[in-house]
Amino acid sequence: MALLLSALMFLIAFALLVGQLLRQRRRVRLVTARLQGEQGREAVLGGWMQRMGNSALGQRALNLDGETRGLLDRLGWRRSRQRSLFAAFQLGVPLCLVGLGVVLQETVFRETRAPWAVPLLGLGLGYLLPKRVLAWAAERRQRQVAQEVATFIPLLRILFESGLAVEQGLRVLSTEARELLPVLSEELRLVLARVDSGLALAPELEKTAKLLSVDEFSDTCVILQQLLTQGGGAMKSLLALKQLLDDRRLTTLQERISKMSGKMSIVMMVFLFPALLIVLAGPGFTALARALANF
Repeated sequence: MALLLSALMFLIAFALLVGQLLRQRRRVRLVTARLQGEQGREAVLGGWMQRMGNSALGQRALNLDGETRGLLDRLGWRRSRQRSLFAAFQLGVPLCLVGLGVVLQETVFRETRAPWAVPLLGLGLGYLLPKRVLAWAAERRQRQVAQEVATFIPLLRILFESGLAVEQGLRVLSTEARELLPVLSEELRLVLARVDSGLALAPELEKTAKLLSVDEFSDTCVILQQLLTQGGGAMKSLLALKQLLDDRRLTTLQERISKMSGKMSIVMMVFLFPALLIVLAGPGFTALARALANF
């Protein structure tokens, strides 16, 4: 009996020692993750997704077409970690939807004649969904850049008229206009970081304009390149571009208003016309029904 109690106490002490070691290793892992700017499970999940995106299959899915890389550039996801994250989504979403399709097949559509239809549909949707979401986000960011250019040009003109050079004006806007120009200020910071590393400003502006693929910003970068080469001779071009963008925005708003009026007329016909018909023609139909009832 005493030997059994001694063995039991030894097992309890061993279990406590192992638990203490595991807790200590967990604390060290959490401290390391926090020092690296990450938090616990998020760090583990992010590392797992990054390894999945960096795999050969993930990189092959990412480099399968040039459109995906272009959309990632327009969205601002140009770092390897961000591209690996999208590659992980590109691989993980189809697998999750295939699993969901198999579960639905076995629970809901058990009696169907084509048992492969629902998983195959999930696979197709899972492959197309990440790219469509990426295209929507890139298009939304392009519209935001086009809207910010209308504010970007007057601020540039004010800075140029106050005596600042092109690079100095861009540096001021990249640091002081983060609330007014959140997307453009971020792009300008990246451009100026490459300029600080020794690259020329004009080619970097042209490269950024090609990556964003926004006509308004591309025209602005062309004028900035003229300012870099010609000095103050291109200020009139900047003013003309501002007027052109204002006219384009006015035309776009007029088109939206005309489309909205057509949609409102359809809504009025669907909802207002029946109520108006009841109010105006209701007494006549009621009197007609009474007259026919007397016969």
